[in-house]
Amino acid sequence: MSALMELVTLVPYCFFFIALIKFLYDYLWIPLRIQHMLNSQGIKGPPYRFIHGNNKEIAKMRQEASSKPMALTHDIFPKVQPHIYSWINKYGRNYLYWNGVRACWINGSHGFNRAELVISEPELVKEILKNSEKTFPKRKPTIYLSKLLGNGLVTVEGEKWAKQRKLANYVFHGESLKNMTPAVIASVETMLQKWKGQEGKEIELSIIMSRNLYNTRIPLINKLWKPADMLESEELAKEIQDCVMKIAKKREDKVVNGEADSFGNDFLGLLVNAYHDSDKNNKLSMEDLVDECKTFYFAEQDTVNALLAWTVLLLAIHGDWQDKARRDVTGIFGNQNPQPEGIAKLKTMTMIINETLRLYGPSNGMWRRVGRDVQMEKVVLPANIDLLIANAVLHHDPQLWGEDVHLFKPDRFAEGIAKATNYNAAAFLPFGLGPRTCVGMTFATTETKIVLSMILQRYAITLSPAYVHSPIPIISLKPQHGIQVILKSLHIDA
Repeated sequence: MSALMELVTLVPYCFFFIALIKFLYDYLWIPLRIQHMLNSQGIKGPPYRFIHGNNKEIAKMRQEASSKPMALTHDIFPKVQPHIYSWINKYGRNYLYWNGVRACWINGSHGFNRAELVISEPELVKEILKNSEKTFPKRKPTIYLSKLLGNGLVTVEGEKWAKQRKLANYVFHGESLKNMTPAVIASVETMLQKWKGQEGKEIELSIIMSRNLYNTRIPLINKLWKPADMLESEELAKEIQDCVMKIAKKREDKVVNGEADSFGNDFLGLLVNAYHDSDKNNKLSMEDLVDECKTFYFAEQDTVNALLAWTVLLLAIHGDWQDKARRDVTGIFGNQNPQPEGIAKLKTMTMIINETLRLYGPSNGMWRRVGRDVQMEKVVLPANIDLLIANAVLHHDPQLWGEDVHLFKPDRFAEGIAKATNYNAAAFLPFGLGPRTCVGMTFATTETKIVLSMILQRYAITLSPAYVHSPIPIISLKPQHGIQVILKSLHIDA
């Protein structure tokens, strides 16, 4: 009996000992092994710190950077990503750091000290992003981001990604893209109508447009970023899902009632059509439909709004380029609304947009993870570490762009992107590179050209003295205090 009691007493100690060994293995041995492996290959970084990783150092650098006023300069990298700026200068173009417990809540689980390798060496960037062997899948999003975007095209992998990408390719190219032009123009006209009577007054451009291609707002989506707790986040996500389902049902009802002969040729229409497809290989579930709508709504609105805001800022500052862009627009469209055939001919506008994407690109970096141990040309990477492609480093690199890297010079793109980058594909990555290049790239730039064309036909833009320059990375790069400009009517009736 005493032997049984001793065994019962020992069991908890055994479990504790096993748990302790596993804990030390996961959160001490593995991090130190990864650090030693990469250090031996010349990849250094801030020292490993138990539990919180390097989060405290990052938070301190961000706080210091945000507390300092910034001059009206386009050298924004030290302000926007001060930790990356500091550590690249200290440890080199590729470095290792540790993302602690507070940042590691992913898909309902958590872990301490995720190893994250920041990469800004162009050849290594190309090798990772162009890889088609699924060696570097996308990193799983945080639980908050997954609730916002759903399991849509931006985050999915494998066969599901291939199916949804095929559908998106059809939507965002050729005739489908042309069919969206009237909806974009109608939205811009609504915006311009609100601007009437504001000539000579300061207006706020924190959000230039707020719309999507099926002319329906999804309420509460912005609140998802500031949940009081996880329960509130889940409730908001459900409300968004219910709203999207109602929108889709309206399309279905119109077809059933004979009010329409198809679900429509816009993005939502094609999604609803795929939902009703009898071919299992092409069919989307209702969950997939909702997730794609959430992804498209957020990605389209957030990216295009940011691009438009920064482009207007740069044109307000650089009046000479504003005049050149206006001559470009009026020379092709006169006082008429933009047409698809003429949009591709806006050479000056294309140069301006590309330079804006270089200086104020919407992406704060591209996340990947290492799916298996992999031998690359210059380095061996261990499995299960995260990778951050620091495209802002590349876009602001004087070695790639010259000593005038921080100046707004759209004419550097006069002969196209390839010539501007000296045929280095990794030098300019506003929409990614390789198989996962953003499928909405052409649509985003086309929409931006339409909006800017219609503004420049009607107004001259100057920057308000009230504007405070403070770009901040909140998913995409945004003006912290909005952008304030003053409009002067050109008395052109379009």
